[in-house]
Amino acid sequence: MGTKEAIEAGKTSLGIEFGSTRIKAVLIGEDFAPLAQGSHSWENRLENGVWTYSLDDIWDGLKDCYADLAKDVKEKYGTVLTTTGAIGFSAMMHGYMVFDKEGTLMTPFRTWRNTITEEASEKLTKLFDFHIPQRWSVAHLYQSILNGEEHVKDIVYLSTLAGYVHWKMTGVKAVGIGEASGMFPIDPDTLDYDEGMVKKFDEDVAGKGFPWKLRDILPKVLVAGQEAGRLTEEGAKLLDPTGNLKAGIPLCPAEGDAGTGMTATNSTAVRTGNVSAGTSCFAMVVLEKNLGQVYDELDMVTTPSGKPVAMVHCNNCTSDLNAWVSLFKEVIALSGGSIDTSKLYESLFAEAMKGDPECGGLLAYNYLSGEHITHMEEGRPLFVRTADSSFTLANFMRTTLFTALGALKTGMNILIRKENVKVDRITGHGGWFNSGRPSQLIMAAALGVPVAVMETAGEGGPWGQAILADYMLRKGEKETLEDYLDKKVFKGAKGSQADPVEADVKGFDVFLERYTKGLVIERAAIDSLTSTP
Repeated sequence: MGTKEAIEAGKTSLGIEFGSTRIKAVLIGEDFAPLAQGSHSWENRLENGVWTYSLDDIWDGLKDCYADLAKDVKEKYGTVLTTTGAIGFSAMMHGYMVFDKEGTLMTPFRTWRNTITEEASEKLTKLFDFHIPQRWSVAHLYQSILNGEEHVKDIVYLSTLAGYVHWKMTGVKAVGIGEASGMFPIDPDTLDYDEGMVKKFDEDVAGKGFPWKLRDILPKVLVAGQEAGRLTEEGAKLLDPTGNLKAGIPLCPAEGDAGTGMTATNSTAVRTGNVSAGTSCFAMVVLEKNLGQVYDELDMVTTPSGKPVAMVHCNNCTSDLNAWVSLFKEVIALSGGSIDTSKLYESLFAEAMKGDPECGGLLAYNYLSGEHITHMEEGRPLFVRTADSSFTLANFMRTTLFTALGALKTGMNILIRKENVKVDRITGHGGWFNSGRPSQLIMAAALGVPVAVMETAGEGGPWGQAILADYMLRKGEKETLEDYLDKKVFKGAKGSQADPVEADVKGFDVFLERYTKGLVIERAAIDSLTSTP
């Protein structure tokens, strides 16, 4: 069967993901390769102190993204997209969307980016003896209760962006377990919300007289491979107002961008992990067992199949690096020269490999914004050296790259050195890895484990969600997600692996000691330097 005929017969799977700055759709064939893509750019806005997207932003963006996909199909294959074998929606995790009995959104969508739930985060962490980050849905709910917000008593449904879109597509109030794990803690044995913590929450707010219990308003938890409803006539019109798309297509559980990232990098099995490095960065490691204690620096979520995952999330990564590269481009232009930006990055990463293992005594902080891992509520980018530091370009670049991973390394040390978590391989994705092998070697030095990059890494979250839709559609009777990915999707996949170099690992450890001691300098800068309005 040719590609055109396969598309017309619905031998495809579609993944659509709402990222922070782009909504992207990927249609894949039975060989898992992308056949067509569509996208729509969007931005959150700060309104009345809340980072949000409007409902019009959501639906206009989704329609435009799907229309772009349908256009790509028409141009490439000369056919109209009317069906697909399965569909999956995913989005940036966490946040707060609450609806009344009429299905009306009662407050503006509060995204993961908001840091307005500190009191709730601290109180729930103490109540549950389980770290509840500020961006989690339950933290937003509890903060609304603490604030005495009028809408809380009328809540009928609490969801995330992915869960909301899925509900409107199918009429089903459910999310995938990975997405659910960013709303409320999950019990890895029952693959459902932790019942003991649910009871603690209900008991804590019982005196408020709300007509609901927590489970009444939370979406149902589903795991990868389960069907999560079918596209309704109303949902089809929301997605494709032209009327070409037919109803009845099965949908897989809606997932978060963490789950789709794990899927897209074949990092859902125990002792594997993935690191996403770009403007911000996070590392996720699939655990063999739960951690021994609660850590504020670590978030506990799950894979799309429900395995426990420890996440180290950092607000800052490449922004300061990008600023220095832009400055160097200015210098080159001032001297009458020019250079391709990608080539400049590659050259500077390569130069960093020539530096002293521990950066020649130099120190920097890349904090454009606050960094919770190191307990900084704001950021002040800094570069510090002593009179006898070895101030060379190689050491400067090595320092700039090392510090981009300093907060990440701080969190990963808890996992690997304090909790003795075993990691066989980390798979990297994101803009950091566009600079070739040096980018992998530096990440391997920071994490102390082999770092692999696959050719498919650039496909990203929407491709991962399309894979999850495909898994629901075509899995064997007892075929696990881990086996499906390893033995089918990624069988024979091409990529490269960089093993950690002992001298670089030791050098990063020495640098991290300097980085940790020097945090008092960053604190003084925050206290002394007012950020320019």
